[in-house]
Amino acid sequence: MSSKIRVLLVDDHAIVRKGIAALLATEPDFEVVGEASDGAEAIAKAQALRPDVVMMDLVMPKVDGIEATRQITSQVKNVRILVLTSFAADDKVFPAIKAGALGYLLKDSGPLELVQAIRQVHRGQPSLEPSIASKVLFELAHPSKDQLTTDPLTGREMEVLRLVAQGRSNREIAERLVITELTVSTHVSNILGKLHLASRTQAALFALREGLASLDDIPSFGEEP
Repeated sequence: MSSKIRVLLVDDHAIVRKGIAALLATEPDFEVVGEASDGAEAIAKAQALRPDVVMMDLVMPKVDGIEATRQITSQVKNVRILVLTSFAADDKVFPAIKAGALGYLLKDSGPLELVQAIRQVHRGQPSLEPSIASKVLFELAHPSKDQLTTDPLTGREMEVLRLVAQGRSNREIAERLVITELTVSTHVSNILGKLHLASRTQAALFALREGLASLDDIPSFGEEP
């Protein structure tokens, strides 16, 4: 079985897809398994190819990247979405994160940043470009007053949430807490359900907002573990 990170490239500009494919071909741990030119094609290819990471543009014909992200994360198990776009506006950033994107990168980023972001997202760790992280921090400073849950988290779920906020994978959390990965997965599902959240990224942001984790705990963009 291949240990390479299998990547699906989604962008409506062929030159962008070919450029990224050429870059990733220089790295021994990557394999580009397919390309898509719009969101509808991305959904179909993600279902057929089961990539590890989908590099997702946002503004595309037929189905946009936000809706494609939402459908892929709900339909394809264990896939990670890394947004790669020219747009840093709030109406793109927050819907993409809420749809399940684990990383958000701008197209003016350098090749090394791109490669590191893919690896980071593949490990299940949030990867936010610095200017995007600033927007997230602003959002955290102005939280919604809506009550998220009437069902409080258990002590174990709080432990798991803190480790999720640190960017730990299910395997790492299982080793830390001396429980099985299946148990961790169940705890994460329960946490997301109780908090009415859609992704681990949102759970990490919730932990930040509630003071359960600090920004120092969360891996910054391009940071190796």
